[in-house]
Amino acid sequence: MIILGVDFGDARTGLATCDKNEIMAVGAGCVSGGFKKALEGTCETAKKLGAELIVVGNPLNMNGTEGPRSARCRDFAAELEAMSGIKTVLYDERLTTVSAHKFLSGSGLDSRKHKNHVDELSAKLILEDYLTARKNGVL
Repeated sequence: MIILGVDFGDARTGLATCDKNEIMAVGAGCVSGGFKKALEGTCETAKKLGAELIVVGNPLNMNGTEGPRSARCRDFAAELEAMSGIKTVLYDERLTTVSAHKFLSGSGLDSRKHKNHVDELSAKLILEDYLTARKNGVL
């Protein structure tokens, strides 16, 4: 099934998608703007790609509890599902943005250009982890 991965952020929301066989995740762009623009842009991308499921990263605290950022992502996921009509799930994304920054730092890309790529890469990492968990029967 085609799945859309989402790294929701206040300024930019990263998107990634996978092939129908759920083997490979690739970046699907970024939506700039606040909550409403992120909802509209994500919904539009999901419909354009024919997504059957949307996975929104859930930034839990390191101890597994939900903080203010996690609650905001939960609200985003709920509104996204209502707006798009596509099943939306939250998936633990602790440290994906840190991993994305480390990857980009090692890539040789000018650090001033990281913000143009980090959110899309974070969404890709969230989706890849989700796909691995599905494949391994963890979900």
